[in-house]
Amino acid sequence: MMVPFAGLLFFGLGALAFPALALAHDQPETKQSRWVMADWMMDTFFIFSGLAVVAFLAAWKAGHFQELDRMGGIPLLVQEEDYYTPEWAFDEEEWADGDS
Repeated sequence: MMVPFAGLLFFGLGALAFPALALAHDQPETKQSRWVMADWMMDTFFIFSGLAVVAFLAAWKAGHFQELDRMGGIPLLVQEEDYYTPEWAFDEEEWADGDS
């Protein structure tokens, strides 16, 4: 039981004794290094947007965007209980005739 505690104690004291090692990833800033993150951001933007365009074109060619106006009405055909209208609203005169 003493070995894991000793290991944790060793690494804990090492982290306190050598805090500069935590900053080892910092590097001197140059004119070129200022743009490294911007380069990666632009690269990933163009890669992912290009993949999105290719996926969109593949879906278009497969016919997934045909008759969208008809497909939009499908949720209206589902019969389900009205959860949103409170009970007191059905007692109003407006609802006495049925749906307006």
